[in-house]
Amino acid sequence: MTRKPLQFQLNGSGKAIFVEEGQNLLEALRRGVGDLSPKYGCGQGTCGTCTVLIDGEPHLSCLTLAETVENCAIETTAGLAMGPQLHPLQQAFMDGFAAQCGYCTPGMLMAAKALLDRNPSPTREEVVEAISGNICRCTGYEPIIAAILAAAASGGGRRYA
Repeated sequence: MTRKPLQFQLNGSGKAIFVEEGQNLLEALRRGVGDLSPKYGCGQGTCGTCTVLIDGEPHLSCLTLAETVENCAIETTAGLAMGPQLHPLQQAFMDGFAAQCGYCTPGMLMAAKALLDRNPSPTREEVVEAISGNICRCTGYEPIIAAILAAAASGGGRRYA
């Protein structure tokens, strides 16, 4: 296999790694730079747990070829908190018991962040649409939707309000 150099921004820090031709972004993030926050779920793009933001838009990292993110800005849940200060979405998820096993949480948080970044005051329907690509088998979605709306109400569309 051919290895290719790849440069990108990960949570605001420059990264330069080599990736195998055809390697997906999830593997490049987890094994290449050690960011374990995007989770491997189905590997087929149906569960959403591997969702990351690429230039501000949510993408399934298991279906994204790593070589396509050259010079892109990638955000993962590892970059949400600033030291001990949680992102408003993370705090709302904790306060609202919106995570049980926690496996879907990284994808849900990133889908919600993309929504709040472009629409700080979404409706319930817009929240449901934003997370529709993410499967949760524990909470039944209502605590997650409530947490996202609570984060929006508290100014969660701004990083650290």
